[in-house]
Amino acid sequence: MYKHILIPLENSPADETILTHIKPLARMTDAQLLLVHVADGWVARNFNQLQLAESEEMKQDRAYLERRRSELAAEGFTCAAVLALGEPSDEIIKLAREKNIDLIAMTTHGHRLISDLLYGATVDKVRHAVDVPVLLLKVKT
Repeated sequence: MYKHILIPLENSPADETILTHIKPLARMTDAQLLLVHVADGWVARNFNQLQLAESEEMKQDRAYLERRRSELAAEGFTCAAVLALGEPSDEIIKLAREKNIDLIAMTTHGHRLISDLLYGATVDKVRHAVDVPVLLLKVKT
């Protein structure tokens, strides 16, 4: 069934929604988890081409990912973490293809109308660009 699950994290309380839901599935299928956060600030988007120093935001994101990875590993999950840089949808799609992912599990915020155009773009682009199932969970507010 699912052996490699990619989980984009936002570094926000919304992450609990997807992690709480996906852990039983990952246990049942003995899946490996790949946690991903995409830093998309100015420094992150220009980090490689301008050879910039890591921003404070990137350092915090890296620490957050490592903390989450460690927590899941302590619970018995095989888990890796990647801090990607750039456009979130592009990086999620790229990692899904490179890492032999067979499920992407991510949150959606359930915006309406104009907000969907602005904030739903990542989910929409990912689900249309990949050939694997995408599990979407609405964040509980």
